[in-house]
Amino acid sequence: MIPSDPELRPSAPSTQHPGPRRLGLFGGSFNPIHNGHLSIARQTHDKLQLDHILFIPTGDPPHKQDGALAPAKDRYEMVRLAIADNPAFSLSDVEVTRTGKSYSIDTVRELQRQYGASTDLFFLIGLDAFLAFTSWREPQTLLKACRFVVISRPGHSFQSLANLPMLPQNDPRALAQLDSGHMTRLDIAMPSCPGIICLPLPPCSTSASEIRQRIRSGTALANLLPPPVESYILQHRLYSV
Repeated sequence: MIPSDPELRPSAPSTQHPGPRRLGLFGGSFNPIHNGHLSIARQTHDKLQLDHILFIPTGDPPHKQDGALAPAKDRYEMVRLAIADNPAFSLSDVEVTRTGKSYSIDTVRELQRQYGASTDLFFLIGLDAFLAFTSWREPQTLLKACRFVVISRPGHSFQSLANLPMLPQNDPRALAQLDSGHMTRLDIAMPSCPGIICLPLPPCSTSASEIRQRIRSGTALANLLPPPVESYILQHRLYSV
């Protein structure tokens, strides 16, 4: 559905690019959103000259396993607070309002409908998640719908992409140069698809699990969170038990 909140509606096309709008899709649980997430979004926006980054928090799972995941309404509100001062960032409730199990292909189809064929979609994904991409629902359809931006993750190597059967053969030296920092971007052409961009970013030591543990133990957060998000967590007593 098209979000009813005016700030969530697709905005008019940017004049930055004469061609289609370039929209980055940044999905995740954001449990909670932290400064590392914001840094990834800013760097990707700048390096790829995207017009906009759309944050897409996941909804509540049909069967919650434990209390580690804050309710979707709280995670959504924390993202709203975190990005409020950046006009290049916006927020979608497409997964928060969806009932039942949510798949990325459903989200992408809905966003294609909302934004139209003139918008190029850039799907931001961590290298660790992309290595499991073949297990997703309709992976080939997703590859045809979006340009995937594979972002480096601590403990994972771009050279492991050579083992993915869905990718064309690439020069292993180029993948090694991504890992070593001697190459700042690698574009992989895909037949009948927009392609894949490998983007090594400076390592981020911040993790949501560490933040949740710090909150539970009462340890200082050391500027890991945007101040409005930290205030929201304390006010609503999230992650304290």
